[in-house]
Amino acid sequence: MRSPAADKSPTRKKTLRTYDCAIGCPVEAVLDLIDGKWKGVILFHLQDGALRFNVLRKRLTGITQRMLTKQLRELEQSGLVVRTVYAEVPPRVEYRLSALGETLRPVIAMLQDWGETYLHTRGRPAEAAPAAPADEKGTAERPPLRYA
Repeated sequence: MRSPAADKSPTRKKTLRTYDCAIGCPVEAVLDLIDGKWKGVILFHLQDGALRFNVLRKRLTGITQRMLTKQLRELEQSGLVVRTVYAEVPPRVEYRLSALGETLRPVIAMLQDWGETYLHTRGRPAEAAPAAPADEKGTAERPPLRYA
């Protein structure tokens, strides 16, 4: 039996799950890939193109170096992110969306749209959200938040 300390080892790889494909299984599979506070935000920023570790860290205020490393490794292991190491001095490492990660662009865009609407309905403006188009009176309207 493994000790709890062994489970927290930074070299331990997260294994990819298998699913029984009951109702909700596809949603569960996607959420397993982008779970946590940071993975979705990392994927959002990588839509801009390849980024170096420190550039990504500066964009993600509040994340520790250790957590960013862990999240990037898990995204790389799941096939959503590609890590490229350049043989230079000093070494340069870049992260970008893989072909599989690129297929998440519409999902990330929908999450962003939903989040902006949610924040707007709660009376808090979304940070750096693009302005909604103005109507004839010059006022901007957002669609109502709908729950299924």
